[in-house]
Amino acid sequence: MPVFDFVDKPKEEKKRESTYTVFSSNEPYADEKHPILILDHSRQEWKHHSNGTFLNQNTQTAFAFDVDGMTINADILRVDARFVSLLKWLGENHIQVQLSGVNTTEGYAVYRIREMAFGGGTKLSAEDGFLQFMMERLFASQAPVDLTEDDEMDESGDDMKLTSIQSITDFMTCAGKTLPDHIRLWARRNLAVAKSHEVSPEERRHAQRALSIMMNIQWKNQYFEAIDPVEARRILDEELYGMERVKQRIIETIIQINRTHTLPAYGLLLIGPAGTGKSQIAYAVARILRMPWTTLDMSSINDPEQLTGSSRIYANAKPGIIMDAFSMAGESNLVFIINELDKAASGKGNGNPADVLLTLLDNLGFTDNYMECMIPTNGVYPIATANDKDQISAPLMSRFAVIEIPDYTDEEKKIIFSRFALPKVLNRIGMRQEECVLSEEALDKVIELYANTSGIRDLEQAAEHIAANALYQIEVDQKKQVVFDPLMIEKLLG
Repeated sequence: MPVFDFVDKPKEEKKRESTYTVFSSNEPYADEKHPILILDHSRQEWKHHSNGTFLNQNTQTAFAFDVDGMTINADILRVDARFVSLLKWLGENHIQVQLSGVNTTEGYAVYRIREMAFGGGTKLSAEDGFLQFMMERLFASQAPVDLTEDDEMDESGDDMKLTSIQSITDFMTCAGKTLPDHIRLWARRNLAVAKSHEVSPEERRHAQRALSIMMNIQWKNQYFEAIDPVEARRILDEELYGMERVKQRIIETIIQINRTHTLPAYGLLLIGPAGTGKSQIAYAVARILRMPWTTLDMSSINDPEQLTGSSRIYANAKPGIIMDAFSMAGESNLVFIINELDKAASGKGNGNPADVLLTLLDNLGFTDNYMECMIPTNGVYPIATANDKDQISAPLMSRFAVIEIPDYTDEEKKIIFSRFALPKVLNRIGMRQEECVLSEEALDKVIELYANTSGIRDLEQAAEHIAANALYQIEVDQKKQVVFDPLMIEKLLG
């Protein structure tokens, strides 16, 4: 085994000291006030668009400008901490780039980096995909906590997906410490497996697939921007009639997020009869939070493995539904809408799906059997719905802030039917409201017929039936207007 002794290393090979300082920035874009890096312009001012190459950052911290066939080096003075690893990668691979920037009192402020084709022309977007993809990911990342050195943007990353070993390797190199520490360590281990010829092709395939899934997810921190309570209230009023107590509870949650800039420790559990708008409330909250959302239908999940994924020892192994949701969203911050939570305990397989949900809801991290890695869940906001809270276990119930959704009164059903359900149907099928009219007595008759049903789904179906019948009479019987009385409603719906 070779042994290396660096005691007598020649003095002339001493590593050059860095010329630049690293600054922390979380700006989602770059311009002259928020540059990616600043270059020295004391020798001369640089053009708005300048071509050249980053020098290997391990030997010299500079950019080599191509000026009229000559090469002129300019020291790097300051660098956004998120881009340190990317600049090193560009230098080590001698990639020709075009910088866009402006000369300021501090130096040449660079706000755009584009890869160049051979001969100095600008590369096509399709060829330029990785660099632009990498830039967008770094802009979306938070600055590393440790800023010490360690291993006008109108272009897009072409929705690139990291699938090849080379692109995954380059991404890991450029992302550096913008990746969570444990995911970076996990990725290194799996990359070693994916490249190894000492393991089976099946193991290499699984490792590469897991890496592709993990690296294509934007791992965000748990800082949340403030939400406008007035806009949140407008959305709730638009989606829901009445339910003032429920709306108040949701607005309280919004105020809490604005104060702490983090999600509440507990998600929401909406309990009430079928058809009372529980799912509609959940979608409204996801819309207010401006987060991607996914649904878990617990009535169709019979085995915990559907949630946790299968082990890689199987040829047909795959991630679970929860990991798939992260992958589909493309980021770690999302709303999980868990429908029919009261059905979660009725597993028919090798365990109880409800037990798996406990790890997801604790915000301590979730482990997928296929990924073999702890997935951060502090950016997950769960909203569950259920009809019968007696069917939910006490440990599962304790993970939620419970909101009881009462059934609508007859008066509320009357208002919802006349002001929302029927006008919505008429608008959808292209009818004017004056073409389909219900007398006050006919409206009372509709409510009477559905007095013993919970929720408003039956009322919405009644609105569909009434509107369809009115349209038939207008089209076939050539009527200008259809006015329904109680007898007509009784005959139609009774």
